[in-house]
Amino acid sequence: MARYTGSVCRLCRRTGEKLFLKGSKCITKCTFEKRPSPPGPHVSKRRRLSDRGMQLREKQKARYFYGTMENQFRQLFREAERLPGVTGDNLLVLLERRLDNVVYRLGFADSRPQARQLITHGHILVNNRKTNIPSYLIKEGDTISWNQVSAKTEYYKQLVQAIESKSVPSWLSLDKPSLVGRVSSLPTPGDTETKIDGKTIVEFYSR
Repeated sequence: MARYTGSVCRLCRRTGEKLFLKGSKCITKCTFEKRPSPPGPHVSKRRRLSDRGMQLREKQKARYFYGTMENQFRQLFREAERLPGVTGDNLLVLLERRLDNVVYRLGFADSRPQARQLITHGHILVNNRKTNIPSYLIKEGDTISWNQVSAKTEYYKQLVQAIESKSVPSWLSLDKPSLVGRVSSLPTPGDTETKIDGKTIVEFYSR
């Protein structure tokens, strides 16, 4: 499946806010802070976005933030529609439950793209089974740990030291000495790291 390979800083500029797609580099060396204007030709006065344009921007922001392709995002939206409750809230919960997001939120990676790389390379275990699918949806009670072979790598050794200064969200727990995470409960819409309006995304797909 094709994946966006351009500058991720352009995605932040396109949405008009920092999405922290490059991990620590977004704090130490951020292009968005120097050039917050949208990419493309610079004009003295830009037209006001229509309601449809605002809906599209919100949908794209959620896609960029979680690193999903359009087909994946649309499938998650359809799943959110089938679940009981508010569709927009269901969508945000499903996005938070993605394995690449959980690996990132546990502090095993500095960014979601890096978390996807760790997963696809077979470094991560879910319930002691190798899982190389970043879009895998975790469940309450699942454990996330490291492959025994991966625990001998230099990256793992550096992570053991760096993990002490990291914190995890309330719906996750982490045993820092062994680097084993556990899903204590399912996330809520309020657990996202950035403000995403699920209602606006629902309006986009409802037209």
